[in-house]
Amino acid sequence: MNSEELIRLAESRSAHNYHPLPVVIAAAEGAWVTDVEGRRYLDCLAGYSSLNFGHGNPLILDAAREQLDRLTLTSRAFFHDRFAAFVSGLADLCGKDMVLPMNTGAEAVETAIKVARKWGYEVKGVAKDKANIVVMEDNFHGRTTTIVGFSTDPDAYGGFGPFTPGFRVVKYGSVEAVREAIDENTVAVLLEPIQGEAGVLVPPEGYLSAVREICTDNRVLLVADEIQSGLGRTGETFACDHEGVVPDVYVLGKALGGGVVPVSAVVADEDVLGVIRPGQHGSTFGGNPMACAVGTAVVEMLKTGEYQRRARELGGFLHDRLRELAAPREGRQAVVAVRGRGLWAGIDIDPSLATGRQVSEALMRRGVLAKDTHGSTIRLAPPLVVSRDDLAWAVGQLEAVLREL
Repeated sequence: MNSEELIRLAESRSAHNYHPLPVVIAAAEGAWVTDVEGRRYLDCLAGYSSLNFGHGNPLILDAAREQLDRLTLTSRAFFHDRFAAFVSGLADLCGKDMVLPMNTGAEAVETAIKVARKWGYEVKGVAKDKANIVVMEDNFHGRTTTIVGFSTDPDAYGGFGPFTPGFRVVKYGSVEAVREAIDENTVAVLLEPIQGEAGVLVPPEGYLSAVREICTDNRVLLVADEIQSGLGRTGETFACDHEGVVPDVYVLGKALGGGVVPVSAVVADEDVLGVIRPGQHGSTFGGNPMACAVGTAVVEMLKTGEYQRRARELGGFLHDRLRELAAPREGRQAVVAVRGRGLWAGIDIDPSLATGRQVSEALMRRGVLAKDTHGSTIRLAPPLVVSRDDLAWAVGQLEAVLREL
C-alpha cells in the first residue's frame, strides 16, 4: 500500500489521540528517515528526544541484538545479569545512590510523586494524607489521570476528572510564586528545567538555583523532570547542569531507551528512594533485561561527553541561524521569538502568517520533519548525530517556507 492508503486505514481503525503529519515512515538511519515511497526527510523531532543518539545507532542496536538472543524478560521476581550494571551505571551518571527503573516517562513521574509523598510522611513527618506538591503552569509530565489533573492545558485535562488532590500550580519562572506556595505540608517541587511541550520555554537565569535553595531551606524535595531535557539534549548531561543545580530526584525516560525500547527511571539518594519497600511499588517490565542492556549502552555513551559536546556546539550554530530568521525583513517579522538550549529550539511564528501546523506541513513537503505545539509554535529537536550541513539545510528550508507564506 502507498502512503495515502496506509493513512486511510490507520485513521479508520485507530483512536484519534494524535494528529500526525501525513507521512508514513518505513526506514531510518542517523538523523534521516525514509517513507514508503522512498522519499527522505531530516528528522527534526527525534521522537520527542527519544532518539538523541540517532536512528539505528550501532552501539545501541548491538546491545539490543546481543540481549535479544540471551534473555528478554524475567520480571522483578528474580534478579538478572544485566540489572546491576544498569542501576549502578545510571546512579553514578546522576551522582546518586539508587535507581528505581520503570518503562515510560509518565510512569516515572507517577513513581516520583509516590516516592515524594511517602518520603514526606515517613521522613519529614507530614500528617497523614496532607502532603502537597508544588507544580508549574504549562507543565507537561505525561497523560495519566493524576498528571493531567494538575495540567493547565484544557486539551490535556478536559473531560477526564475528577482529579487527584494535593497539587499547587504556580507560575513557571517565578521564584516568589514557589516560595509562597510552600507550607509545612509541602513535600516536593516538581518542574521541568526547560518546558518542552509548552514550546521549549527556558526559565530566567538563576531560577533553578533559587528554587533549589528554597527547597533546601524548607526541607522540600526538588524533583527535576529531565525526560525530554536530559541525557545530552541541551549540551549538558542534564539541563539542571547549566546552573550547577543538583535536584533531589531525577526523573528520566525517552532517550534512556535509545529509541529501541521504553526505559524510564527515578534516581535519588537512599534517604529518598529507601522509603519504597517490597510490595509498595513495581512494574512487570520495569528494569527488564532488554531495557537494562540498552540503558547501559546509553549510559556508557553519555560518559564520553561526545554527545553533550555535539549538542552544545551544533546547538550554538542552530540558534545563531534561527536568530537570523527572527530579524525583521521588509517590514515583517515572520519569526517573533526563538528559545531553547543545545539542539532544542522553540520557534514562534507570527500567528497572522501561519499556524505551527501549517508550517510543519510545509516543511514536510520540503523534506524536514518538525512538529507544532500551542498554535503558532514549532519545535526543532534533531538527533544529536545530525551534521552541521544538515542543520544549515533545515534552517534554509524553514526560511524558504516563511518566504512563501
